[in-house]
Amino acid sequence: MKSMSYNLYAQFHAAFGSHLSDTAIETDDDRRWTFGDLHGQSAQMANWLQSLGLKPGDRVMVQVEKSVPALVFYLACLRAGVVYVPLNTAYQSAELAYFMENAEPSVFVADPSKADSLRELTTRIGVPHLVTLGADGQGSLIEATRQLPTEHAIFEATQNDLAAILYTSGTTGRSKGAQLTHNNLASNALTLHKLWGWKPGDVLVHALPIFHVHGLFVACHCALLNASKMLWMGKFTPRQMLAWLPQATVFMGVPTLYVRLLQEAALTPESCAHMRLFISGSAPLLTETFREWQDRTGHTILERYGMSETAMITSNPYRAEDGPRLGGTVGRPLPGVELRCMSEQGQPCPTGDIGGIEVRGPNVFPGYWRMPEANAKEFTADGWFKTGDVGHINAEGYVTIVGRSKDLIITGGYNVYPAEVEGYINDLPGVAESAVIGCPHADFGEGVVAVVVAQAGAKLDAAELTQAIKSQIAGFKVPKHLFIVDELPRNVMGKVQKKALRETYAKVFAN
Repeated sequence: MKSMSYNLYAQFHAAFGSHLSDTAIETDDDRRWTFGDLHGQSAQMANWLQSLGLKPGDRVMVQVEKSVPALVFYLACLRAGVVYVPLNTAYQSAELAYFMENAEPSVFVADPSKADSLRELTTRIGVPHLVTLGADGQGSLIEATRQLPTEHAIFEATQNDLAAILYTSGTTGRSKGAQLTHNNLASNALTLHKLWGWKPGDVLVHALPIFHVHGLFVACHCALLNASKMLWMGKFTPRQMLAWLPQATVFMGVPTLYVRLLQEAALTPESCAHMRLFISGSAPLLTETFREWQDRTGHTILERYGMSETAMITSNPYRAEDGPRLGGTVGRPLPGVELRCMSEQGQPCPTGDIGGIEVRGPNVFPGYWRMPEANAKEFTADGWFKTGDVGHINAEGYVTIVGRSKDLIITGGYNVYPAEVEGYINDLPGVAESAVIGCPHADFGEGVVAVVVAQAGAKLDAAELTQAIKSQIAGFKVPKHLFIVDELPRNVMGKVQKKALRETYAKVFAN
C-alpha cells in the first residue's frame, strides 16, 4: 500500500487539478496565470532545483519583491521538498549575513538591483548559487528554468518534513528561524478553509506581501485549496481595491489597509455588496476602525490571531450561529488548537484574568532552527509553546490580546499592560491611535510613556489628555510623559515598533 504524502503542494494540486484551464491569478497590470501555468512553471523550477543537486531538506533563501513568479517558486520548493526561507525585503546586509550563516542556503534568490552587492556576501559565506527575480517576473531564475520540462514528480513528504523557515521580526532581539513542517501548514490551511466558509466561485483580493504568514500561508493557501482566483496587487492602492470589489468575495488585510480604505468616499455598502468576508490580522485592529467599517460598509471585520511559529491560532466566528464577531478580541481557538493563559507562577488563570498565552496543536512549529536553548526556554515540559503574548479569555472563550510579555511595564512594582492604557487613550476625542511604552526611571524602575497620533484636523494638548486619563484609570497606569507625534513607527505588516519607540524615548526620565 502506498504511503500517504503530506506534501502541501500535493494537496493544492488535488484541489485545483481539475481546474487547470481556469484563471488562478489576475494582476493589477492585466496579466493572467491559469492553474495549469502555476503547475507547469513550478514543475520547471522544481526540476531546476534538483538539477543543481539540491535534496529534500536543503534550504533556499528568497528576498524579492512580490510577483506571481515568486509565488510559483515557493510552490516549486514545496514540490521538490526543499525548505523555503522568505526574507523581508527591508533587511540589509548585516541581517542577511546572519540569516545566510544561520540557515546555510544552497540558493539565494535576489532582486536584480541587489545582485551585485550580494555577490560578494554570498561568495564569502559560501552560498553556492545566486540568482535573480524582479518584481516584473524577469531575472536569471526565469532564464534558467523556462526550457525545462513541465512535468515533475512531487516529493512524498512526511508529517515532520520541513516546508519553510520563517525568521522572526527581531523587534525584541536577534531573529530566530521558526521551522514549519508540511503538516503544520497543511493542517492550518485546511482548518481555515473550512472555518471561513470557502466555496466555489470565491475570489480573493491579494494585497499583502508574500514573505510573511498572512500573505503567503493564509491568503495564498486558502485560495489554492479552494481553486479560487486571486486578484493580485503588487502594491496596495485603495483605488485598485475599490475597482476590484465588485468581482471579489474575500479580502485579507492588515489594519492599516482598512484605515486607508475608510478615507475613500467611494467605500459604501453598495461597493461592498458582492463581498462575503473581510479579514484583518498581523496587528491589532482598533475598535474605532472595527466600528467605522461596520457603519460605512455594513460588513463586520473578522479579526484573527497568529504568529510565525504557529500560523493561525484563533479566529472570530464566520457563521452568525457560532456567535458574534467581537471588536477588540481575536476570537476563539481554532478547531484542534488548544490555548491557555498562565500566571507567572505557572498556574492556569481564572476566566478573565490576564496571563501568558500558551498554545499547542498540529499548527505549532517543532522548534527554532539550530537554537536548542531557545526551544528549551519557549516550550513547557508538557509541550505547550509560550507565545510571548499576554491576554485573557472570557466566559464565552473569546481571547483578547493585551500585549507582548516583553512590552509589559513594571512601574513601582505594579504591572501595567500597554494595550489597556492605549484603549483609554484611543477613546479620547481627537485621538487616532497611541502606543504606550515603559522607559527607564530611577525611582520606579520604569515609567509609563504614551506616544499619541491625532486624528486629521484635530489639535491635541498633552496636558489635557493626561488629565482626562487620570479620571479613568489608576494613578500608576497614567503616563508620566505624553508625546504627540505625526505617526508611529511600523514594520511592513503594520505592527507598531515599540522597540524603536523605547529607543527614541529612553532618556526621557534621565533629568
